[in-house]
Amino acid sequence: MIEIYLLEELAVFSKAGTLAKTAEQLNVTQPTVTRGMQKLEDEFGVQLFDRQPNRIALTETGKLAAQEAVALMLANQQLIDKVQNFDQSQRTIQIGSVLPGPLILLRNSLKQPAQNLQIATTLTSPAHTESLLSTNTYTGIISNKALSTSDIGSQYLGTEILAVNLDKFMYHANQSSVSFSELKGLSFIVLDDIGPWRQIIQQEIPDAKFLYQAQRDAFAEITKYSDFPYFSTKLSRTDATFFEQFDNDDNRIRIPISDQNAHMKIYFNYLKKQKQRVEPIISQIQQIWPV
Repeated sequence: MIEIYLLEELAVFSKAGTLAKTAEQLNVTQPTVTRGMQKLEDEFGVQLFDRQPNRIALTETGKLAAQEAVALMLANQQLIDKVQNFDQSQRTIQIGSVLPGPLILLRNSLKQPAQNLQIATTLTSPAHTESLLSTNTYTGIISNKALSTSDIGSQYLGTEILAVNLDKFMYHANQSSVSFSELKGLSFIVLDDIGPWRQIIQQEIPDAKFLYQAQRDAFAEITKYSDFPYFSTKLSRTDATFFEQFDNDDNRIRIPISDQNAHMKIYFNYLKKQKQRVEPIISQIQQIWPV
């Protein structure tokens, strides 16, 4: 059986292009790499390298071997990650989300969070939900889409309703609700990482400008000393520590948005074999979900 370090040398060489760079990346000596290359050829029983006085290059067979080595190294790392993630999943419940609101709700409203519960600090990609669950990277992922496969199930948590915070002197501030179209042409201060809400506001509000802020402190500071409208939901506002930075002197009125796209159903997705472990957490989330 070919030793893994030899395949690693071949994989690195195929990208680095020289023995010197390969040795540097692997933090070994160049003679060590040279011996490894020779041993690898002996193991395969074929010529993998075209050796010239001042250079060494892969033969066509060597290129094929290098491609397979790269794939094997990737599979090897995936195996390690999968085993480590599975071990972690047996000891902790890790919850991710494609939206910020549910994570804020969990961090601020769970009265007695389990000691083995870990809540993500960054959002997950909607496109990766299934793979993140199947590899046990997360025990559950909160999303605006319910997954249903042979291995994955989901439960409805509640609906997140988008609202806009408008200057109280604006005409629309006197309304009980407002539509996206009525916000046409306005400029908004917006947190950068808001998941699927970002695409919705950009598509639904005509001629609007969005001033995205990556830092929550910068968002709060600009909001406090300006009249720019901003978005929030009842979930996001459970972070009292954040919103109190500008709420005391805020001249804005919070108005729900009436459009159907502003009412987002939220689901908890999980591996079916983990159902018994996550059901108590799902029940807690459903109980604290704002109405």
